[in-house]
Amino acid sequence: MFHNYKLRPMLLEEVDKPFHDCNYLYEIKFDGIRAFIYASKNEFKIISRNGFELTKKYPELKEIQKLAGHHELIFDGEIIATKDGLPSFSLLQKRTRLKKVDEEIIKEIPVSFVAFDLLYDNKDLTGLSLIKRKKLLEQYPDTKYFVKSKIYENGKELFKMIKKIGLEGIVAKRRDSKYYFKERTREWVKIKNIKVDNFLVHGYQEKTNTYSLLLGEYQNSKLYYVGKVSVNKKHNLINTLQKMKKINNQFVNFDEEAIYVKPIHEVRVHFLERTKSGRLRHAVIDE
Repeated sequence: MFHNYKLRPMLLEEVDKPFHDCNYLYEIKFDGIRAFIYASKNEFKIISRNGFELTKKYPELKEIQKLAGHHELIFDGEIIATKDGLPSFSLLQKRTRLKKVDEEIIKEIPVSFVAFDLLYDNKDLTGLSLIKRKKLLEQYPDTKYFVKSKIYENGKELFKMIKKIGLEGIVAKRRDSKYYFKERTREWVKIKNIKVDNFLVHGYQEKTNTYSLLLGEYQNSKLYYVGKVSVNKKHNLINTLQKMKKINNQFVNFDEEAIYVKPIHEVRVHFLERTKSGRLRHAVIDE
């Protein structure tokens, strides 16, 4: 299992309202990049939730390898960058897009890994309850680059706290839950304060001072339009889109005149809510 880099994280259902249930423990939902860290005396890899290797993107996180000693470990968690003491996905995104990471960038945009689960410690731990895995995780001390996710007992109180400081949301997990790779289960649920999601860009429309990106998502192998988001004309993605080959509109529910391109690029969007038809309200791109 330790050398299986095709493993994918357990996923979360979403519920509308925070709740308190003694069968659950609660954590802050960090606005970062979900990843597995594989660490042993002779090996260190960071693998994203989509299976991409990120090890060279975040070289300072290799310090986490020192925690392993003679153990083989797989941690589940989030890579985050912070601004004014709070997670900033836009900063993290800025760094992730860079082709080369040097000491100056590491100082300008430092990252850390927030570990919330331990899946392997010389043996497979996924059949154990979450609370037992958390106890095993506790033996690994926090460092500059490795921070264990804090556990809270009351979901409603935690949600009130994160609303005040403007964080993305909270996560509730059953204490007795086992770990199921790549499965979405109600044993783990998220409650969002700010709605945030990734959408595919299928085209764009030029306005006076901006461009409107046409956003979509696949449902049953069909591409559905979900809304537009404005970006300034100097946005990095515009240059990329303009170099792409133009294609016919693939949306099944949208037919406005626009320049359409293959929907392979994702953008992260903040929005208030989704309408009954699935459209985004007050969508703003995460810069």
